[in-house]
Amino acid sequence: MTVLPAWLLRHRVIIEPYLGDGAYGPVFGPAAVHPCLADDERKMVRDAEGSEVVSELTLYLMPGVVCPAGSRVTVNGRSTTVIGSYVRDGGGLPTPDHVEAVCQ
Repeated sequence: MTVLPAWLLRHRVIIEPYLGDGAYGPVFGPAAVHPCLADDERKMVRDAEGSEVVSELTLYLMPGVVCPAGSRVTVNGRSTTVIGSYVRDGGGLPTPDHVEAVCQ
């Protein structure tokens, strides 16, 4: 398995994973800090319901990082919400395996 090179992960992100909705709104898990590459780029993506939405930020994380849709993330002093999270695994091919999270 090939993973993203550590020298690419220049940023730090605080991830509070979305656990579901409670009586008073969204419920988040404990915050964890992870190295990442933050890419500020505006693009159209589809959310969990299939609607087209605008993503302002894409995070590239090491394999195994849990960052479900609805999670609250803070990077570079900016807090936002995860639209979708995708595991990019080459299945043994020499590709950089990683987790990609698109954010509002």
